[in-house]
Amino acid sequence: MELGKQIKKYRGELGLSQETLAERIYVSRQTISNWENDKNYPDINSLLRLSEVFQVSLDILIKGDVEKMKEEIKQEDVRKFETESNIFSALFFATLLTPIPLTHYLDYAGIAIWMILAAITFCYAGRIEKMKKAFDIQTYKEIVAFTEGKGLDELAKVKESGKRPYQKFLLAAATALITLAVSALMMRFFKI
Repeated sequence: MELGKQIKKYRGELGLSQETLAERIYVSRQTISNWENDKNYPDINSLLRLSEVFQVSLDILIKGDVEKMKEEIKQEDVRKFETESNIFSALFFATLLTPIPLTHYLDYAGIAIWMILAAITFCYAGRIEKMKKAFDIQTYKEIVAFTEGKGLDELAKVKESGKRPYQKFLLAAATALITLAVSALMMRFFKI
């Protein structure tokens, strides 16, 4: 949040006019107007007086509501993670469902199209993994808590981090089984 918006916000919360605030900190009404419109900025003495009048620390006055800003950033991260996850899910299912129809109807061109689709899916999988690593979320419970805008307490976080190796093994095993199933279907379809 910009300083001018902060001044206007706190002045409004106290129900002060620009003129009344100007009198309290020994400046003109026009100076207050200029600050609120970000035409210029208060000097350090004026900042100290504003801090006293508004009864907030200089840090909060200058930086804004830090917790609110963190929450907005977190919500943006959640939205981005959900969007990327949805795109990945669609690509993943398309990769699973299209190899046989593509190769049957388009032959080698179908194989090329499927390989491009699979490459794009792998790229999105990498992006999702980077995001999961950046937000330190790996298990299902951690991901659900993150998308709900919540965090896990320390004990729950330790329990979930203990599950990570097992989940990675199960994920690798499931991927191998899916690959075998698709390979078996393709071999049967093409009678190799």
